[in-house]
Amino acid sequence: MTQRGNNGHILVVDDEPSMRTTLSILLKRNGYRVSLAASGVEALHLLAQGAYDMVLTDLKMEGMDGIELLRRIKEAAPRVEVLIFTAYGTIASAVEAMRLGAYDYIGKPFEEDELLLKVARALEHKALKQEVQTLRAALQGQGQICAASREMQGVLTRVDHVAPTDATVLIEGESGTGKELVARAIHERSLRNTAPFIPINCSTFPETLLESELFGYEKGAFTGADKGRKGLFEAAHRGTLFLDEIADMSLPLQGKLLRVLQEGEVRRLGSTLPIQVDVRIVTATNKRSEELVAEGILREDLFYRLNVVRIHIPPLRERSDDIIPLAQHFLAIYTRKANKEIAGFASDAIEAMVAHPWPGNVRELENAVERGVILCREASIAAQDLSLGLIPSPAGSFANRGTLKELERGYILAALERHGGNQAKAARELGIARNTLWRRLKEYGLIS
Repeated sequence: MTQRGNNGHILVVDDEPSMRTTLSILLKRNGYRVSLAASGVEALHLLAQGAYDMVLTDLKMEGMDGIELLRRIKEAAPRVEVLIFTAYGTIASAVEAMRLGAYDYIGKPFEEDELLLKVARALEHKALKQEVQTLRAALQGQGQICAASREMQGVLTRVDHVAPTDATVLIEGESGTGKELVARAIHERSLRNTAPFIPINCSTFPETLLESELFGYEKGAFTGADKGRKGLFEAAHRGTLFLDEIADMSLPLQGKLLRVLQEGEVRRLGSTLPIQVDVRIVTATNKRSEELVAEGILREDLFYRLNVVRIHIPPLRERSDDIIPLAQHFLAIYTRKANKEIAGFASDAIEAMVAHPWPGNVRELENAVERGVILCREASIAAQDLSLGLIPSPAGSFANRGTLKELERGYILAALERHGGNQAKAARELGIARNTLWRRLKEYGLIS
């Protein structure tokens, strides 16, 4: 058998010392890195401590058998390939192992060439799956994030640089700019892309509920906790947890988050036992982080932990080259949903979109295009179908009605008037979160 070079780290699990030694010599001779475990429990401990490409495990072992070990491996590290040894080569055990995700099985005693061939094929299969996942993630990222503008091309370049690492990332940008899409692109282009991506908006939960969502709880931890529940840190193990609007998390809870980042472990509510977690943290805020620290809203020590790599997403008004490509993207989506044939946007609609200040950013643009598709009765969407609220000047272009803030203020007031002062409906039309609308109203002195 020809030597293959250092192309995989293999964990051998067998309760017979002679078998572990034989396999270790054979695999090392053929260029593989090898670690050894004498039991399923020891194997799980090693898997939790380091990265392995493949596990070779005996089916019949004292304590935890190969089937249970396989099941636990696929729960904790689904990308690891598993090859099962059995001296009891029954069809039932082989079928059960394959059903649970084993790549293959091999009988004892085995032929060296047969074993090495199956190992090589399993690792090739793993590499092929990784290539497909990486390609799919890249295509998905390109399809979801419009990068026609130089500004967004810079954002995606930064995403490509940071994605393969485990660095924490802080994303800054106004509401509706696509912070979650950028966080998802980081996950999809990372080595964690087969594990969960779990987003949570910290502004939508009261403090006590947010804490139990993140850390989980034990039975009886509080009234109504009739059974224990795993928190989002545990659910995102080996994956990515995206904490949107991190500054809306209370200062005491920020302290608990800091401990998770420092120690790599969580404690469920009602428990003192630490649970090890391997989670990449990506956070986002709609304000400059330094301002939040200065105002005492964001802990300075947490900020330094989160700010390993920072990505700023410019508002849509500062990257006008993205407006029409985004609009065309949303047009394709909503014409398909509405089963309508619309050729595109009329010239007045294009002028309206380019001139509009987009206080709700991409989310507002998406809502406007969806509205345009619904209201359109001609071959193309006209400006009136978009209902953007800008007034054409006599020359046919859109008049400058003051500063950007004045435009935004007027647009918010118009939306509120259309909905009889209902903030929830106005925010929905504007494409922004209700708490963002509330902050804008306060900023413009429209509420006390």
